[in-house]
Amino acid sequence: MEKIQKKILNLSNKLHEHNHRYYIEDAPVITDFTFDKMLSELQDLEKQYPQFKDPNSPTQRVGGGVTKFFDTIVHRYPMYSLSNTYSKDELVQWETRIRKILGVDTEISYTCELKFDGASISLTYENGALVQALTRGDGVQGDAITTNVKTINSIPLKLKGNYPKFFEIRGEIILPWMGFHKMNEKRAELGEPLYSNPRNTASGSLKLQDSSLVAERPLICFFYALAADQLMIDSQFEALKKAREWGFKVPDSASLAHSIDEVFEFITEWDEKRKNLPYEIDGIVIKVNQFNQQNKLGFTAKAPRWAMAYKYQAQQESTVLLEVQYQVGRTGAITPVAILKPVLISGTIVKRASLHNQDQIEKLGLRIGDTVFVEKGGEIIPKIIGIDQDKRASFKEEISFISNCPECKYPLTREVGEVQHYCKNEIACPPQQIGKIQHFIGRKAMDIEGLGGETVSLLFHEGLLSNIADLYRLKKEKILPLERMAEKSVNNLFEGIGKSKDKPFSKVLFGLGIRYVGETVAKRLAKAFGSMNALMGATTEALTETEEIGGRIAESVVKYFSKSSNIEVIKVLYSSGLQMEEAQNLNNSHSVFKGKKFVVSGVFEHYSREGIKSEIESFGGIIISSVSSKTDFLVAGDGIGPSKKTKAIDLNIPILNEKDFLHLKEQGI
Repeated sequence: MEKIQKKILNLSNKLHEHNHRYYIEDAPVITDFTFDKMLSELQDLEKQYPQFKDPNSPTQRVGGGVTKFFDTIVHRYPMYSLSNTYSKDELVQWETRIRKILGVDTEISYTCELKFDGASISLTYENGALVQALTRGDGVQGDAITTNVKTINSIPLKLKGNYPKFFEIRGEIILPWMGFHKMNEKRAELGEPLYSNPRNTASGSLKLQDSSLVAERPLICFFYALAADQLMIDSQFEALKKAREWGFKVPDSASLAHSIDEVFEFITEWDEKRKNLPYEIDGIVIKVNQFNQQNKLGFTAKAPRWAMAYKYQAQQESTVLLEVQYQVGRTGAITPVAILKPVLISGTIVKRASLHNQDQIEKLGLRIGDTVFVEKGGEIIPKIIGIDQDKRASFKEEISFISNCPECKYPLTREVGEVQHYCKNEIACPPQQIGKIQHFIGRKAMDIEGLGGETVSLLFHEGLLSNIADLYRLKKEKILPLERMAEKSVNNLFEGIGKSKDKPFSKVLFGLGIRYVGETVAKRLAKAFGSMNALMGATTEALTETEEIGGRIAESVVKYFSKSSNIEVIKVLYSSGLQMEEAQNLNNSHSVFKGKKFVVSGVFEHYSREGIKSEIESFGGIIISSVSSKTDFLVAGDGIGPSKKTKAIDLNIPILNEKDFLHLKEQGI
């Protein structure tokens, strides 16, 4: 057993190091494949030997815990907001006030840092391990989001080097523009409202109840401040250096300025450089560098006197709205797109901007021919933010939202409570069918190599593809004569199609493109129902009994399987040999908890809490976070909260100690 424990520890340490090299240093030394193989080995070992699992194991990065409620905890060190300005004159006035307190002739240096536009957090480390993560909240207290934060790869779970025994570190969790754009593309395909901006999306991500969903989002965290009773550090610039040495992602952009003029140089430099950043910054933070001077300056009721945020104006340009075109997504969602007179913004030519939906057009009050103000959000995504009313003539054409699909001319519908218009002609509307096939072959679904979006469009327009089932009825002799379809390309295509038949049932289910059934939901449904046949026969009530499956998802699933055209497609997929059942990796002896819902709370002698949870899941059980009438067992360790225990007693739910749990596992339910 000692040998196993050492192996787990060794794997864990190696993965922590490789994670640091990849996400912090941007200098990986192993391939993704090798990393994933090591992680999979560690996951298997932790399942077999949960008593050796570390709460800060690298396997925590994948998430999976569900939190219904977030505890509110008082900050040990308050998280103050910053005073801000858009004026350099006000920065000069700020420095004057500082010198009045410190002395006119006092030598003052400043740390200049980028001001990231995201969600502020405070992390607590003890003995080099992450023990708590809190949101900023109101600055006095915040919500505990530790489980969610552990899924963010740029946040170290264990530190390097010579760090203090106890300290807190503050950072900003952000969503880079590329990730934000991809998330919105997916939502547009599903006909769901788009996220408004990366900042709100990042903040909302931290409060998701399912940590596995947080893990799917490409969040990163930049760190900018330390807090402790004794740091043995003299300055902010040194603190940034130390944090970087301990393993935190601290930008190299921070600079030490020895005068207000050097501060202005930094501001000017980054006003240009920020346009090429892969994430959004909205200004520069200037801090008095020396901690002894910070202590002398102190705080106002809301903000430190020793810091100031200088905020940039977003770059805007005016241009003319030439027309509005309409795009059709794979779900039939209609998205209006503004066609603009080309205009240069932040180094690129902008010709188009999404208008999202009819409500957005009406909110802006747009007319064809209007002179509009365009802002390039994060220097990537163009958006119309207003109209130059002084340049509007009375004869400008009002925009009437279309009533028929621009592709198939089918009448559009808009359901009560929906913001999108939809084309319901999903069988005969070309963009919808093409979109569905492109979704099915995607990396997260069937991952069919040798078949890209352009090839799908070609095969569709040549009459060789009309739905996803046709992929498995393609004939080489029909494809070879087509343009750009050489024999090698065609062979690769059919090889990719053949390999897709081995993809697990959850990926087939996700690939169907059922509205609201994303990758995570597909996995939950596959696990809960076990087969396509069982899922096809499921009622709305049965679906909502599944953990994290709400009424909207359930209704969408039932509606999908009620359509004969979808059933015909699935029949072909069955006959083509696709995986229509969930693989059973466990024999009956390892399914003793199948379908039973457990709440685990408290501290245990032989297991970590996460170890018991893993053990339950490996035996087919389901972990839930709060006691309710749907709970089958409460596993209670030392220090369990009295409310959970009381509620379990009131509901007649069996309460198991560690010994009882082990007995139940051995004997079965």
